[in-house]
Amino acid sequence: MSETGRDRAEDRDESSPVADNDVLESSSAEPAAHSVPSEPAARKKVDHGVTPAMEIASAWAWRFLVIVAAVGVIGYGMRYLSEVVVPVTVGVLLTALLVPVTTGLQKLRLPRGPAAGITVIATIIVLAGLLTLVGTQIAGQFEDLSNQVGEGVQKIRDTARINFGLTDADITNLFKQVREQITSGGALGQQAAAVGTTATHVVAGLFISLFCLFFFLYQGEQIWSWLVRLFPRRARDKADSSGRKAWVSLTAFVRATVIVAAVDAIGISLGAAILGLPLVSAIGILVFVGAFIPVVGALVSGIVAVLVALVAKGPIVAIIMLAVVIGVQQLEAHVLQPFLLGRAVSVHPLAVILAIATGVVIAGIVGALVAVPTAAVLNTIVNHLAGNDVDPEPPRPLPRRRNHQGATEDAPIVD
Repeated sequence: MSETGRDRAEDRDESSPVADNDVLESSSAEPAAHSVPSEPAARKKVDHGVTPAMEIASAWAWRFLVIVAAVGVIGYGMRYLSEVVVPVTVGVLLTALLVPVTTGLQKLRLPRGPAAGITVIATIIVLAGLLTLVGTQIAGQFEDLSNQVGEGVQKIRDTARINFGLTDADITNLFKQVREQITSGGALGQQAAAVGTTATHVVAGLFISLFCLFFFLYQGEQIWSWLVRLFPRRARDKADSSGRKAWVSLTAFVRATVIVAAVDAIGISLGAAILGLPLVSAIGILVFVGAFIPVVGALVSGIVAVLVALVAKGPIVAIIMLAVVIGVQQLEAHVLQPFLLGRAVSVHPLAVILAIATGVVIAGIVGALVAVPTAAVLNTIVNHLAGNDVDPEPPRPLPRRRNHQGATEDAPIVD
């Protein structure tokens, strides 16, 4: 083949469709390979003109609003059902106090059910005995107390007349206005209705608390196991350990509070007896009950003791009684509570005041009674979940049980 023919053949090969397609495919394949965007480029966020600081603030803001809404719904539900929530909480507190009694009876080879029943009955007998003691003492000293009250009122009138320049007519008119305000028809009827409603709620709450107390003592482990199994399987370990830590904290708080209340009652009652005040036993029981309400209970019981001293013995004895109350309460606050409670249930004083105020708003005096132990339990649970335990414990493996299909599953049980 001549050189001219060879050149024409090469021209035909270069211009052939096959060659052109190959070239086009090879040339188009290379950009296609490079046209796939990288993963960071695919995840590139669209710029909405919002600064990163604003995005972080908005993320925190809506989460905060969700938390506040959840807390508000829970608080509203607890307040709406306070006639059930408060007795159940009181039952839990009584269980933390009395479970050693039931356990001790069970160690004497008494079945758990009868041991729980005996504990509840003994509790009722003790409460009834205390109320009977107070009523008997008030009835026995009523006549003397009435005379002392009259003398105390006369002393107060003399003091007001001498120091404040009030006349007998001014004082008489003041007492008359107070009496008319109290005994007015509408106000008296409303007060009677309110007292009747409150008494009904107290009786119903007492029965609910005792009913809960019996079953918490009798089947507390089974009830707790059922509650833990409501959580997802992966969260049961944490739920079980949090509950155990909270129970230890609650038990320590209740037992320490009982000891502190007993010391307060004995100290103030002893001071009242030495000063010769009436109603010594009633003052002691009031101080014992009031010690379960931090800050508020001690203040109210101390004021009552000082007022009894003022009415019965005069201002000098009342000042001495005030010194006794302050001394006993300072001993409680700076020696007994730090020694008995320690770090296990330490709650900041600001948290105590806020918890008491919240409890009073939700459920009155009973709410103040359960506010501080609730705050202590929540503090323990939060610290445990955050890994900030004061005395960390090794995780305890959950026991296994067989379900109705024969397979094993977690069945947490709390000691």
